[in-house]
Amino acid sequence: MCRSAWVNQVIERLGAETMTSKDKMGLIGKKLGMTRIFTEEGVSIPVTVIEIEKNRVTQVKDIKTDGYCAVQVTTGQKKTSRLKKPQRGHFEGTKTIRSKRATLDNPEIIKEVLTSKDPVTAGRGLWEFRIAEDQKFLRGEEITVEIFAEVKKVDVTGTSKGKGFAGVVKRWNFRTQDATHGNSLSHRAPGSIGQNQTPGKVFKGKKMAGHLGDERVTVQSLDIVRVDAKRNLLLVKGAVPGATGGNLIVKPAVKA
Repeated sequence: MCRSAWVNQVIERLGAETMTSKDKMGLIGKKLGMTRIFTEEGVSIPVTVIEIEKNRVTQVKDIKTDGYCAVQVTTGQKKTSRLKKPQRGHFEGTKTIRSKRATLDNPEIIKEVLTSKDPVTAGRGLWEFRIAEDQKFLRGEEITVEIFAEVKKVDVTGTSKGKGFAGVVKRWNFRTQDATHGNSLSHRAPGSIGQNQTPGKVFKGKKMAGHLGDERVTVQSLDIVRVDAKRNLLLVKGAVPGATGGNLIVKPAVKA
């Protein structure tokens, strides 16, 4: 089966709505920290300040070639010397080297370098957003925080702070066992984790001690308090996951 026929079957199976509706463009930002601002009535609002530099489009995907519509973006700066060859080719544009064999008249090998894509300034990473089929973007286009000017709520995704190996009390909020009355060495122990002969095993997903944090977390429906296009800042009400300086994915809220 050819790829185009397979893509058409996927579209028919999923339906056109899943490809075109509710797919909204987002941006990549950096967490600067938390502060508070006051309303005209004097009410204090805790806000997280997110710096959203210009996001540059590095690749545009469509249904015909990729099976879905999406935009790949980057932000920030990264030295070219720090890029691997595949990354350098992706940012600078695909280069095709065509060599001509040496002849008696011209003993030197001639190489022609053909570039098929416009170069884009390398950033600190690559991220992808699903978009509707009718949304159009171009490689190299810059997207700013102004796209959130008419948006009221956003979903923010980040990587939570890593806290290392933690016990069940800290990790899963288990209550502690008795401090006295004959109990010793088991004050913060989880207790029984298994069964008897049937089923004779510990079920998957059992809440036990282990690594806490450093995982992808999404906070939904945060109110946008202010959009500062001049300073590339977005202020949202409440806290967002991750440490100061961490990357954040900001998208219009799904449940808005």
